[in-house]
Amino acid sequence: MEIPKQLCSKKTLIALFLGIIVPTSQSFLNYLLLSIVFGSQVLYRRRRLRARWYYYALLAFVDVEANYVVVRAYDYTSITSVMLLDCWSIPCVLFLTWIFLKTRYKIGQFIGVGVCVAGLVLVVFSDVHASDTQKGSKPILGDMLVLGGSMLYAISNVGEEFFVKNVDRIELMGMLGTFGAVIGACQVCIFERNALRSINWNAGAVLPFLGYAVALFAFYVLVPILLKMSGAALLNISLLTSDMWAVLIRIFAYHEKVDWLYFLAFGAVTVGIIIYSSCCEEDKIRNQPEQDNIGDQPKEDALLNNNRNKPIDEEANLGNCVGEHLILREKNGDGHSIASNTLQHGVAESMIQLKNVRPEGLESRK
Repeated sequence: MEIPKQLCSKKTLIALFLGIIVPTSQSFLNYLLLSIVFGSQVLYRRRRLRARWYYYALLAFVDVEANYVVVRAYDYTSITSVMLLDCWSIPCVLFLTWIFLKTRYKIGQFIGVGVCVAGLVLVVFSDVHASDTQKGSKPILGDMLVLGGSMLYAISNVGEEFFVKNVDRIELMGMLGTFGAVIGACQVCIFERNALRSINWNAGAVLPFLGYAVALFAFYVLVPILLKMSGAALLNISLLTSDMWAVLIRIFAYHEKVDWLYFLAFGAVTVGIIIYSSCCEEDKIRNQPEQDNIGDQPKEDALLNNNRNKPIDEEANLGNCVGEHLILREKNGDGHSIASNTLQHGVAESMIQLKNVRPEGLESRK
């Protein structure tokens, strides 16, 4: 089926997502999909939750409100202000992971963060250079909403990192989707029901909603994997590239001209991510030999103790052999010569074995 041209127009998307502000309704479908996909897996397991349910409810509340506050900020301030102030989530994540998750950062990682933020500042300067002078109706209120939303995003990401690394990814996504859908449904009924009624629900309105929900669902599915591999700090730094991908969409989808500072900013963000990631890789490489040595030490100690005990064991065997032959000699008086020969043969054989083992034991003792 051919997609309607009205759906592909930029004017339709702005009228839907910016002209009618329904941030909770946009994210509600995402939480519903998470609840259906991952919640069904949690029910299929038929086992108790590994974390208290109210922790998941609190995390879902923070996540829902973070999405609501940031999207709502677009109605009061300019896009450039949102892009710049949204970086506040990065120092918040660094502070929270340092306090609660005991993550330690190096100077190189802070340098990488600084380079990334500098690249985003170039994006803002590019917008200003391109005469993006829209200030918004209430810029101070909008800026405060962005800062608050950034802090909520940081709390949500750090909480998800904790649950992913210490509990279970499936359980986290299932409970986050379930409580997020319940909280979102209540919030939609209270604040957004009139706005939803005013929308003309045709293909041009439904499909963007569905497309946004599917894209956000894919994002939520992939985020826990990145959190487990690299942490919340690298996630927030990597999200700075979303503004750069928006530039490519503006160029190829809407055929707009962008300032050359955009490309310089894209390079700066990329370099910053590489610097931060390289410091993380160096830590892994340095920690790997230590872990290997720790793992091999018990084996070496066991081998050393085994070699040390070998001479003692051989001497004990020698004593047992002599004792057995002496008992045989006492019991069998008629076979005196046979017992003596057997005794001599056993002693000689044991002495040869002891001589062969003795050097190894001495070396081990040294």
